[in-house]
Amino acid sequence: MFIAIPLETRPSWRSPPWVTLLLIAINCWVYIGWQMPEERAVGRMADAYVQSTLPALELPVYVKDVQARAGQSRRRRDRDRADLLAQALKAKAYSAIYQAMWHDNDFRSRLLADEVIRPGSPQYAAWRAERDRFTPREPDRFTERWSQDHDADAPFRPITWLTNTFLHGSLGHLVGNMVFLFLFGFTLEMALGRSLYLVCYLLGGIGASAFAAWMYAGMGGLGLGASGAVSALMGMYVVLYRLRRIPFFYMFFFYFNYARWPALIMLPVWMAFELIQHLLGGAQVAYMAHLGGLATGAVLMALVMQIRRVEAPTAAAPSPADAQQAERQGELKQLADKARALTRSLRFGDAAQVWQRAARLAPTDLTVLRAWFDSARHDPASDSFHAAARQIFKLSTRHAAHRQLQVESYRVYLDRAKPAIRISPATLQQLVRSFVLEGEFKDAEQLARALAASSTLPEGWVDTMDLLINALLKSGRAQDAQAWLPVLEQRAPHDALTRRLAAHTSA
Repeated sequence: MFIAIPLETRPSWRSPPWVTLLLIAINCWVYIGWQMPEERAVGRMADAYVQSTLPALELPVYVKDVQARAGQSRRRRDRDRADLLAQALKAKAYSAIYQAMWHDNDFRSRLLADEVIRPGSPQYAAWRAERDRFTPREPDRFTERWSQDHDADAPFRPITWLTNTFLHGSLGHLVGNMVFLFLFGFTLEMALGRSLYLVCYLLGGIGASAFAAWMYAGMGGLGLGASGAVSALMGMYVVLYRLRRIPFFYMFFFYFNYARWPALIMLPVWMAFELIQHLLGGAQVAYMAHLGGLATGAVLMALVMQIRRVEAPTAAAPSPADAQQAERQGELKQLADKARALTRSLRFGDAAQVWQRAARLAPTDLTVLRAWFDSARHDPASDSFHAAARQIFKLSTRHAAHRQLQVESYRVYLDRAKPAIRISPATLQQLVRSFVLEGEFKDAEQLARALAASSTLPEGWVDTMDLLINALLKSGRAQDAQAWLPVLEQRAPHDALTRRLAAHTSA
């Protein structure tokens, strides 16, 4: 298995690829609206068929007919199919055989024309009566009517070269084709414009189907699916970009990676892959439709580019803000690499200075702040250690990760800081809130008492005390909460919190 997906451009939702989306919608509509109900109806009729007398009359004859045709064709897939049907007949899996027979247009047409069970047969009268009752109940053959028919005696119906590209054999078949239709289609729609892109898509599907009709003529089976048209888009895509090196995501069996290749190189690679798969005997996939689509798409784009100028879309240039962000990220990575190298050399002081520079670029990056703090704590009297602690303590308390780092760092800072901690009342208040929200009430109260002793209280102090006291009450620490009443009566005697706590204490 080989898959290569281009990554050169992204769809613009300011000018959506409406034709590509419309094609996807039509394919989904046909499958969900017609093909799925048809398959369900066939399943229901298979159950009814098993309950009738027809299996004993028709299925042994059908299996023998398939075996005879397999012997004449000498193709391995036909022999395998005949063997599977014989095993199913032996196991009395009549429902599965009926569904196979329902899709076998050649046998079914001969059966209904009395060419299998003939009028002179002793079983004919009973079979004909049962068949006449059963046939009108069978669903219309929508999928087979609009698919390509590769039987030797199939009528020439070129309309199916187009209609089969909107049919699919399963939901997985549909989803896979639609993903690749979008991946290649939106870029080509940007390059060609909606009308020309639609014409090229339809012509690509017709070309793929015509090539498949030639290669599979007389081999039997049905051809359906958008993969031929999608392959045409792939051929158009690589001719559009020619030798420009564009990024691809590729997968080869279980190995996958990114690479930047000249686009046109992918055309012979894809074509060779389809040809090899065909020669290896892949019977369930129309590899020749894919090959025909690739060739048709390449020729179409080459002709279009001879007639008019077509600009291949390129990745949008980054905005000034994006470019600035990318530059900042690059500088941040360089500083982080340098600081880690200094740390490995045990040069903690120098590493702390580099981490401090990194923190100016990313002041809320927890990885940077933690690394700065850890490096600086080896010199607990340094300005860098105190600055790292303050930077951590200033983080927003809305995020649990911030609060956890603040709690951990404060305990280290309290233990190691020299000659003493350097924390402003505003920072103390921030820490009180973090400790309360983390449920660390003992430390929160110690910090709150240090804050209350400040000569000037920071803005929002009463709100912080409200948070602390409510948390204590909710956790069943009413006595601890009431112990704050004297402080509130001294520092905020007229506040609603003071009156509320006083009322709670007296109650």
